[in-house]
Amino acid sequence: MARFIVRRLVGMVIVLFVVSIIVFLIFNVIPNSPPAQRLAGKNATPELVKSIEEEWGFDESLPAQYVTMMKKVFTGELISYSPRVSVQDRIVEGIPATFSLSIGAAVIWLFFGLLLGYVSAIRAGGALDKFLTGFAVAGISIPVFLIAPILLYFLTYKLEIFPNAGYVPFFDNPWDWAQHLILPWVTIAILSIGFYSRVLRSNMLDVMDEDYVRTARAKGLSERQVMTRHVLRNSLIPVITLFGLDFGATVAGTAIITETFYNIEGVGLYAAESITKLELPPIMGVTLYGAFFVVLFNTLVDVAYAYLDPRVRLGASAQ
Repeated sequence: MARFIVRRLVGMVIVLFVVSIIVFLIFNVIPNSPPAQRLAGKNATPELVKSIEEEWGFDESLPAQYVTMMKKVFTGELISYSPRVSVQDRIVEGIPATFSLSIGAAVIWLFFGLLLGYVSAIRAGGALDKFLTGFAVAGISIPVFLIAPILLYFLTYKLEIFPNAGYVPFFDNPWDWAQHLILPWVTIAILSIGFYSRVLRSNMLDVMDEDYVRTARAKGLSERQVMTRHVLRNSLIPVITLFGLDFGATVAGTAIITETFYNIEGVGLYAAESITKLELPPIMGVTLYGAFFVVLFNTLVDVAYAYLDPRVRLGASAQ
């Protein structure tokens, strides 16, 4: 297992290295315009453009420019020039809000997705299964940019059940923290609840036909034991893979739309504002931030998958 983890960590570093090169090429090399001008912004003075050219070493070779960019990223010297603020500081300030949003939504979609999927599987073909199937399809079909305004209009402005928007740090007031995030959590979770319930239902129905499940019943195990110990457990492995990918994607980018609608000052809102203003250093920093978490959670999923299914790590060791 230790060897498998080391292999995955090495692969993670290689992937991040390749991603950093792609980001460097996209922002500094491929566009047919002076990179210093783009980094400085639309209303930059010639003096600022000249200083950025010297600071970033755009008159040097491409490998030297890449090293300069990565040095700025890792040392916290990547700054936005309009206004002149540290990109790293802004990202660090926004991480608690983004993680609060992502973790809360993930807990909701995982719990209800598994619950509804389990109920649908054991009631397959019945009226309850058909109702839950319709609910799941509706949840998958409704986009975030439609759910958020509806929830805000009815539950905030009309009924005044939840506060308007914004973010309250957890340690300032846990109750206000939760109240401000309930609607954003639900907004993100609705889509995944339907999808996860369908995936788990399908997996469980497939596993129910396996020989070892029939053997467990023949040994005299109760139906509840068969469903939980054998069917559910073996059906969760693909769900864990999906969860790691979806959670990484939520932290890295899905939260952008939700944070914008609910005015949550996280990394997603910072990215949206930077894109609107065409500020390249923040966009570059947020892109690398998102890539890191996507690759990180993919690696964690591989490790969890290998822990649950020894055949995975055995196959990797044999290669």
